[in-house]
Amino acid sequence: MKIALLSPIAWRTPPRHYGPWEHIVSILSEGLVRSGFDVTLFATGDSITKARLQAVVPRGYEEERELDPKVWECLHISNLFEQADEYDIIHNHFDFLPLTYTDLVATPVVTTIHGFSSRNILPVYKKYNGKVSYVSISDADRSGELDYVATVHHGIEVDKFSFREQHGDYLLFFGRIHHDKGAYEAIQMAKRSGMNLVIAGIVQDRDYFETKVAPYLDDSTIKYIGPVYADKKNELLKNAFALIHLINFDEPFGLSLIEAMACGTPVIAIPRGAIPEIIDDEKSGFLVRNIDEAVAALRKIPELKRVDCRRVVEEKFSADKMVDNYRKVYRQILQNPKPNARRASPPWGKWEVLLDEPNYKVKRITVLSGKRLSYQKHFKRKEHWMVVEGRAVVTLDDKEICLKKGDTVDIPQEAAHRIANRENEQMTFIEVQQGEYFGEDDIIRLEDDYGRAREG
Repeated sequence: MKIALLSPIAWRTPPRHYGPWEHIVSILSEGLVRSGFDVTLFATGDSITKARLQAVVPRGYEEERELDPKVWECLHISNLFEQADEYDIIHNHFDFLPLTYTDLVATPVVTTIHGFSSRNILPVYKKYNGKVSYVSISDADRSGELDYVATVHHGIEVDKFSFREQHGDYLLFFGRIHHDKGAYEAIQMAKRSGMNLVIAGIVQDRDYFETKVAPYLDDSTIKYIGPVYADKKNELLKNAFALIHLINFDEPFGLSLIEAMACGTPVIAIPRGAIPEIIDDEKSGFLVRNIDEAVAALRKIPELKRVDCRRVVEEKFSADKMVDNYRKVYRQILQNPKPNARRASPPWGKWEVLLDEPNYKVKRITVLSGKRLSYQKHFKRKEHWMVVEGRAVVTLDDKEICLKKGDTVDIPQEAAHRIANRENEQMTFIEVQQGEYFGEDDIIRLEDDYGRAREG
């Protein structure tokens, strides 16, 4: 299976410090490569990967500010979709803009929705609902106006996080400095508890930082250390007493939570959005409603076993589990194409729509050696087949017809028919459909090698 992964280009893949979407794409890309998939990663030119790297922008536009984000986003996305026919699956991690390209290509597209920045972006997702396969990163972060093929929680490479059995001696806020993430609330909690607080992350809202964070910094009891690179992140997380996550919004997932838990560090969090899907209350942390409850929860942290925090991540949020879940999504999409799909890879081979007009449709169909399609009928169309590669055996109303390259056969409406490849090489034929309806649901399977037969 050939997979194209479309990563954002705000930061390198994987990011040097901040860049949660790029981080997840990197983990997925490397995991798919280890599993034997043919993966092409579309990312910044300085990205690090064992997959094949395709890049048009040298560095992330957040790291090289003279780059115009919109210009390079357009070039980046179009670079992939202009090569779409080379891939079996396009996996989009770039939010809603790539959806506008999907009607122009035959390759099926799956989009992981990494949260909704606002309801204003929903019209794009709604337009392509049913055409693009959507994956949510938590059950909580689903829109009732969209259809989803799966929820796939983020996963991390657990072995890259060092486990520490003993509790640390400081509180940790780890995330972007913004009202949503609750840096101010973490400060107030630390002041009430008398514990030291370390704040790490990018400043996303400068006014918020200057008014709600900076006045409390003293480089001792409350300290801001800026963005943390990968080599320092592990030490910071494992030596903390607890990770504080007193958010003011519905969290789509919460990557820093599972990273802390992988080190054995429990989390105290407001249970908004996906948080209850991550934290096992009173096992890997505490779910609280306000600062007062958060301060009270600190007294119970020593009762928790840090190994339980690690175990939750190993069981539910490992990279291997995430990769395996996405592999299932890919297989589901290829084996059960949407009614308006332009391409699919069922167990017997593959097909692709070449032309789709109101009164006719043309498909190129390839059948693998030793495979055959179901014995079936259509009630709303007739077909004309021409073999263009290999040899075929057609069954038409229980009569067998042998075809070689260049031979043709007509399939009347409502006739029972099947095509099989009994040779040692693949066979390809062109199918021309004519009639009033061409949807895949106009198939009545009389016999099928894959358990799909049903009564007509």
